[in-house]
Amino acid sequence: MEANAYAVEVAKWAAHQWGYVAAGFGAGLVVLGAAFGIGKLAAAAMDASGRQPEVAGQVRTSMLIAAGLIEGATFFALVICIILANAK
Repeated sequence: MEANAYAVEVAKWAAHQWGYVAAGFGAGLVVLGAAFGIGKLAAAAMDASGRQPEVAGQVRTSMLIAAGLIEGATFFALVICIILANAK
């Protein structure tokens, strides 16, 4: 009976460790997605500023607001990954 209980404890430990792996993988995907999104945003803003220099200030302001929203969603997703990794 002791061997069976030990096997159950090992299985629980392994399942908990896979939660950390999944959370790390999810966090990596979130960061890559945010980096790609902000990169596309900045490229579009620089293109718009180059085409119409007179509205560069408005474009920059809009870009910073959008980048802040992307970062906010990224931090929220990272917190969710951390919470799910520590859930039992």
